[in-house]
Amino acid sequence: MIKKIFYFVFILFFTFNCSQNEVIKTHGVAYLKKREKLIQVNVSNKNDAISILGQPSTKGMSNDNLWIYIERTRTRGKLLKLGRNYLLKNNVLVLDFDKYGILQRKEFYDKKHMNEIKFAKDETVNELRKENFIYSFLSSVRQKMIQKRK
Repeated sequence: MIKKIFYFVFILFFTFNCSQNEVIKTHGVAYLKKREKLIQVNVSNKNDAISILGQPSTKGMSNDNLWIYIERTRTRGKLLKLGRNYLLKNNVLVLDFDKYGILQRKEFYDKKHMNEIKFAKDETVNELRKENFIYSFLSSVRQKMIQKRK
């Protein structure tokens, strides 16, 4: 009886020890929040952004001077969550340059700020609907976050 308990505890010890290391998957620019602080409005230009952050994840659809950088970090849940993946970081940096390549505006969104953005629940169907690119991009990211929670 004591031998069986010892084996059981021994197996549990190794099972929990192996799963202690967290598996983290990062997509996009690593450490975006720290790197974002190195870029300054009205001082930095496109070359500075490329040297600090690399090429943008995406550019504006109608505006090549609008650059968007993404950092998304996911990890496995604990044993109680049945190993489902969950989102650790979901950072988005939007840089808007003028026609000379000087940074005019920068906006940083993290997971908390995206949840605070108010979205209308009612929809109006309009064939001539023109949305802001940033709004549509953040809406799609928000939809993905909601789907991952379910």
